[in-house]
Amino acid sequence: MKVLVYGSGVIGCYLAHVFCTAGNDVTLLARGQWKEQLQKNGLKIGHHLQRKTTLDRPRVIGGIEEDDTYDAVFAVMPYNKIRTILDPLAAIHSPVVVLVGNNMSPALMRREILDRSVCEKQVLFGFQATAGKRDHEKGMLICERVGVGGMDIGCLHGEADDSTKSKLTALFGKTGYRLNWQPDMDAYLICHLAAILPICYVAYTCNGDLTTSTGEQRKLMRMASREAYAMLRMQGIPILPEGDDQYYASGIKGIIMQLLYFGMAKWKTAGDLIACEHCRNAFEEMEMLDEDFEKVLARKPEFPMPNWQVLKAQMPGWETIRKQYANPAHREVKR
Repeated sequence: MKVLVYGSGVIGCYLAHVFCTAGNDVTLLARGQWKEQLQKNGLKIGHHLQRKTTLDRPRVIGGIEEDDTYDAVFAVMPYNKIRTILDPLAAIHSPVVVLVGNNMSPALMRREILDRSVCEKQVLFGFQATAGKRDHEKGMLICERVGVGGMDIGCLHGEADDSTKSKLTALFGKTGYRLNWQPDMDAYLICHLAAILPICYVAYTCNGDLTTSTGEQRKLMRMASREAYAMLRMQGIPILPEGDDQYYASGIKGIIMQLLYFGMAKWKTAGDLIACEHCRNAFEEMEMLDEDFEKVLARKPEFPMPNWQVLKAQMPGWETIRKQYANPAHREVKR
């Protein structure tokens, strides 16, 4: 099948790699120097945990070409930039568009795409747990993932129809990549921020280096997320993926999460690829997500969240963070 990946960061490039592996006709939209590197050298990915390097040759373009049609489009852009491509997404001839990544305005974006679309479309939302960074010197990506990977995906509210599920599942062929169909991606995307924002706060508190975090800070991360999930549940927001809040409670799952935090602090490469690299380079996205999540918290101002408040208070203000990480020298990973 013919598929377009709109966006060539770590997540978009890994998606393109999987689609190539499955034998699809893959187009990857990229910009600037990175586009030139991809056109010249192909899509080269170093898979960190798997200790291997892959090379694919998708078609690489710098903009939408009017006559092109696709069986599906996966748009992978940061939250603070995704609105800039809604018009191009509406202009693409494709029956399915999947917006992949953090998103606190999914209903608005879906409506804007459908209102301007040149053809009948379904707009779905997805989240892929892949981390990493670009290595411009080597002209490749470094990718951090567990197994082949997968995507939580679904409609804004309600289940996707069987035909859509079958079509998108077929895109991934026999690669082993999993599509985990969720019943309410609006709720899922809100819940995801309850998990990641406390990590973000500590990463900024520790100047982009989780190896300097304390055991108390890592405990606060889990307790803050626990409070946020409880607050969402009180608002009637379903916890998705189902049972994820148990990783922030007591018991075996809570111990697993605390060990994950410890691993991110113990091994700098893991902490950088999973969290700190994104915090350093996507500080504008993280600020916007934090502001929008605060609006969700404000719906229940009487709900006690002492750990969340303590953790966030330790972090420098967003104005300080913007000044620090706007300088590319401060975004470099120190190894």
